Amino acid sequence: MNKTIWLQSCAMILCATCADHLQANDEAFDKAQQVVIEDVDSRAEELKAVNQAIWQWAEVGLEEHKSSGLLIQKLRDAGFELETGIAGMPTAFVASYGQGKPVIGILAEYDALPGMSQKVVPQREAVEDGKPGHACGHSGLGTGALGAVLAVKAAMEKHELPGTIRLYGTPAEETVIGKVYMSLAGVFDDLDICLHWHPGTKNEAWSGSSKALVSAKFTFEGTPSHASVSPSSGRSALDAVELMNVGANFMREHIKEDARLHYVIVNGGGAPNVVPPEATVWYFCRADAHEDVEYNFRWLQDIAAGAAQMTRTKLSMKIDTDCHEIIPNGPLSQLITSNLEKIGPPAFSEDEITFARRLQEPLIAQFGSRFPLAIDDRVHRVSSNPEPSKGSTDVGDISWRVPTGGLRTSCLPAESPGHSWQNVASIGSTIGEKGTIYAAKALAVTAIQLLEDPDAVAAARADWKQRMDGKKYFTFIPNGQEPPKQIR
Repeated sequence: MNKTIWLQSCAMILCATCADHLQANDEAFDKAQQVVIEDVDSRAEELKAVNQAIWQWAEVGLEEHKSSGLLIQKLRDAGFELETGIAGMPTAFVASYGQGKPVIGILAEYDALPGMSQKVVPQREAVEDGKPGHACGHSGLGTGALGAVLAVKAAMEKHELPGTIRLYGTPAEETVIGKVYMSLAGVFDDLDICLHWHPGTKNEAWSGSSKALVSAKFTFEGTPSHASVSPSSGRSALDAVELMNVGANFMREHIKEDARLHYVIVNGGGAPNVVPPEATVWYFCRADAHEDVEYNFRWLQDIAAGAAQMTRTKLSMKIDTDCHEIIPNGPLSQLITSNLEKIGPPAFSEDEITFARRLQEPLIAQFGSRFPLAIDDRVHRVSSNPEPSKGSTDVGDISWRVPTGGLRTSCLPAESPGHSWQNVASIGSTIGEKGTIYAAKALAVTAIQLLEDPDAVAAARADWKQRMDGKKYFTFIPNGQEPPKQIR
């Protein structure tokens, strides 16, 4: 096979049937749970088409109109009740079926990342230069959540199960906005359990925490003047931004190891010969515990105020969002792990393994990375002492309100770095599709168990109460503030 034909075959990787999955242990499931597995299998082609559509649209946060619209239409056609425009965000929605307790929620995300456009090929090649791409796999995430709730509804109807299943459409996860403002609006408060998932490099329950994060933009206002003729008549807002950044970089030495500060200058002036009258820097301030974020962010505000004083400029600040770390849940992690094992992970073809290896090759060449596996198709057990994730997610704010459990499935090459072009290519291939369908089954089976077993819900609730003992929710977001209209 010549190279061109081989690359085309890798790019297409078209056929992923239910036979590609390891056989689920039917004896391990009751009749309602078997219904959801069969339902997901029966609509596999439909789910693949949804993933492909959202993948191709690749809309950034708060602008996911086509992506959320497709999910809404699928849910409406299936008989769910829909509420849209939740918490002032046009692409946020809640879809509900059933009535009464327990109320089980499943989260859907569908936002892409700017500048990450990528074809389903094993080398860096944009579909369209500069356009967004699903480098975090959210095309599959929204699709898997959709498949799960459709299957749960089918089982609830067939077996007349009491309770309520909901799908929450949550925009702008990449900038941790959607769920935070939905939480502040109280839309999760009557949930008994919340379930979530994310495309990943392993099959496992989410048993650890994550980093809390504050996102804020600092704007300095100065006085314009000719930078050469009359610099003494100007006051540079850009100088203030640069001095703030210098202060923040010195601050890094004296904060805890787990803390993070990142920034980009989103407005640095218009031309070198004009003293910039306005400049803005956008900061993410993170740490494993929200109380540490609170301390560090107040310190960062002091640095910004000092920069304004040094440059005789005026400072204003806009907090976009403030998300908390995830509160993990032991009983839900164990339940999800058991279901991942009983369903059985998908098997990957030689073509898919070869494609994953080709995606890993640039990482080996550039960084010297080593990859013992092309795709990790094992189910990993819950660690007794899991390390917190180095990333942040607005799922955390929900977990401060209700017991929350999550999972990851292998949709990406083993140990693939987050937000990479490799991930865009993989979630758009049959590797990502297989992991998405596996996740839909695991979420659906877990939701059915929670609907059927009050003791499982009670155990998750008891674990959550214990972990929340002594914690007090605080947010830097001003009371009543509307969510941003755009991410930038």
